[in-house]
Amino acid sequence: MRRYAQLSVLILLLATSLAALERQPNTDYRARRQRLAAMTHGGTVLLFAAVEAEGPNAIYGFHQDNNFYYLTGWSEPGAAVLIAPAADASGENKSRPYTEILFLPAHNATQEKWTGPKLGPESANVREVTGFDNVAVLDRMRDEVVRVLPTPRAVVYSGLAAWDEQRPATVPLQWLRRANAFPNYIGFEDAAPLLAKLRMVKDAGELALIQKAVDASVAAHQAAFKAVKPNVTEREISALMQYEFGRRGCERPAYAPIVGSGFYSTVLHYSEDSGAMRAGDVVVMDVGGEYSGYAADITRTLPINGKWSARQREIYDIVYGAQQAAVDAFQSGRSLLGRGVGADSLYQTAYDYINTHGKDKHGQPLGKYFIHGLGHHVGLDVHDPADYSLPLGPGQVFTLEPGIYIPEEKLGVRLEDMFYVDANGKLVMMTSALPRTAADLEKAMAAK
Repeated sequence: MRRYAQLSVLILLLATSLAALERQPNTDYRARRQRLAAMTHGGTVLLFAAVEAEGPNAIYGFHQDNNFYYLTGWSEPGAAVLIAPAADASGENKSRPYTEILFLPAHNATQEKWTGPKLGPESANVREVTGFDNVAVLDRMRDEVVRVLPTPRAVVYSGLAAWDEQRPATVPLQWLRRANAFPNYIGFEDAAPLLAKLRMVKDAGELALIQKAVDASVAAHQAAFKAVKPNVTEREISALMQYEFGRRGCERPAYAPIVGSGFYSTVLHYSEDSGAMRAGDVVVMDVGGEYSGYAADITRTLPINGKWSARQREIYDIVYGAQQAAVDAFQSGRSLLGRGVGADSLYQTAYDYINTHGKDKHGQPLGKYFIHGLGHHVGLDVHDPADYSLPLGPGQVFTLEPGIYIPEEKLGVRLEDMFYVDANGKLVMMTSALPRTAADLEKAMAAK
């Protein structure tokens, strides 16, 4: 009876832990695995979760590998997944049904005193929790890989690393090679390009989670509107915004918060957030939270004393106009987000607007001060993997973020909103609750 009582406590603790992230239904993750298997043309997928380590994890907590989480919804470290499409009998190889196995680490009682209890393959509700019909202990992975892979030739898709990096698959693949888990002739392919194609199009569950990240981050910006004033430090604003989206369910910032005032409003990835804001300057606040793994990315620029100067208002209105020009030019199935020229390039639309609507102090067009791309895809990564040569279409989530940065004038302005394309090809602004015009931002700062 004691053993069952301990198991009940373990299951309760695990349920509480897993509830910290709002997962989609297990059927959503299974459908992704099946779509990925169909893309491999008979190849086998072998992916690995991240492992707990010292360093950033010790400060910020464990963060799952995003490709692994996308396929499994599993947020614990050290796991692996094997996915193989159905195969007909051929030569020495017998026919095989569609196969997927989740491998979980064996229990380590000493380690769990530090990290908390973990779900194991022997847990009574492991299939219900994970959504996998076949869950095995990680020690069995070599045998299952040998059983599933065809001989004498096989193709294995995994998380392959470039020469100067290491991914969760690097060490396990080295071990499997040494353990003779692979046939004589094997081709390794990187699974990342296939997963990038899948992740470009968000399902309804993903859109709902991203919207929650956006809503929490919008509330954080609204709180900052009332707190920005002369002599307040950038760090105070950053801390306030993180508190506001954190208390609305976000686990962490989706990226290092950027609160840059004065000259540092012109520094794109300024993240020290250490200065005091001065009257007469502007502040750029590029801050977003991460909700259940999904990111928000929002930027607003404010006049620190609550009123734009004539020059600040001029530059802000040009940036706003460039974003609106891109919004108006959008056509589902045609518009391109990446840098490029031509009628379908939203970047070119925004650039041309900026370059024809104002000049610097030397009479030169402002286009040279728009020094970054117009936007990027957003999802589990704040810069989600995507093929920017493809046109934007239904289910895609991305930012539109024109900016002008003039160091000589200590004046930087960026306006960043998040959008998705609905099933009918309509562009929907996910951040519509947040003021965008210069006049509305002044009103929001003045509101009590």
